[in-house]
Amino acid sequence: MQNEETGPVHLRRIDSSQNMRRFYTLSIQPTLFGGASVIRNWGRIGTNGQSMMETFDSDDDAATESMKLQRAKRRRGYYGCDPA
Repeated sequence: MQNEETGPVHLRRIDSSQNMRRFYTLSIQPTLFGGASVIRNWGRIGTNGQSMMETFDSDDDAATESMKLQRAKRRRGYYGCDPA
């Protein structure tokens, strides 16, 4: 399940002029009942941040939602980075 499309996505947005150092992580995990969950984690770099989990009936629905969230964050200025 950890392929290029549904693997963890690590994004950052750093703007020193606004004192902004944020991260956003998306991952897809299987559920116990055959579905999939999109797990989001976000916050200021250096903190644990906040988390949210959305459950979907199929892997395809979860992947679609993950890509939608990723595109929205990239439009807002987040960029990809290597996981630390």
